[in-house]
Amino acid sequence: MHDEELDIDAGLVGRLVGGRFPQWAGLPVEPFPSGGTVNAIFRLGDDLAVRLPRVPWGVDDVVKEHHWLPRLAPLLPAEVPTVLGLGEPAEGFPWPWYVYRWLDGANPDPAHLADAESLAKDLARFVAAFQRIDLPDGPAAYRAGPLPVVDADTRAAIGELEGLIDTAAATAAWEEALRAPEWAGPPVWAHSDLMPANLLVEDGRLAAVIDFATMGVGDPACDLIPAWNLLPPAARQTFRGALGADDAAWARGRGWALSMALIQLPCYRHTNPSIAANARHVIDAVLAG
Repeated sequence: MHDEELDIDAGLVGRLVGGRFPQWAGLPVEPFPSGGTVNAIFRLGDDLAVRLPRVPWGVDDVVKEHHWLPRLAPLLPAEVPTVLGLGEPAEGFPWPWYVYRWLDGANPDPAHLADAESLAKDLARFVAAFQRIDLPDGPAAYRAGPLPVVDADTRAAIGELEGLIDTAAATAAWEEALRAPEWAGPPVWAHSDLMPANLLVEDGRLAAVIDFATMGVGDPACDLIPAWNLLPPAARQTFRGALGADDAAWARGRGWALSMALIQLPCYRHTNPSIAANARHVIDAVLAG
């Protein structure tokens, strides 16, 4: 997916684990299929997973999650990754990596949600709990600044999608989002990447949230993106009502969902089918109104 991406295989992961964590040496290592773009995931035995950055811009996230996840976990109403060990560069692998407890569940499919209304309420509870967190010195969330910071990238992506989507409608929807009043409150904690690939469900209900690389503080509207990347229209309104999102926040959240999808689609349409498919879903959902 990226020119700078490292080639990581099970043999390398087994050597890294054996050298750093002898208590887990010899456990079977299997690559786990993932729609992620930054990290490689390997199953380690039955109860563990190894997560390794495969691009340079994912390196700082390892230490960030190792520091913040233990502090966030007790405050959230869903399981989050539990880091059990921080690995060091070795065996030719240049960056830190970590072992965490395996979390059961499956990524939700927007086209086949068992109980969209309940899932919408679960997601709202998670987002509301994140917003209530009062931990000082949080990092800036990746998508929690003002929308104009991604205006140039969003418009460039729209240009690349000429002939693939209704670019005039996408431009109009984006410009509408840009007109929304900016967040005027204090910085609030947010996950800022609540895509289906970062959610795990069991029996239709939210079981866990993973990949906290983008977490931090800022405008909480970025955590409204599941309204368009996952939920159907009726459950979308349930989600909004449970969070009490006003018109300005809703418009900014819609803008973030649209911008993410527009940028992802040309970037990943030939290299990451799952992200590309969800990006098309988001664009359709936003443009449908």
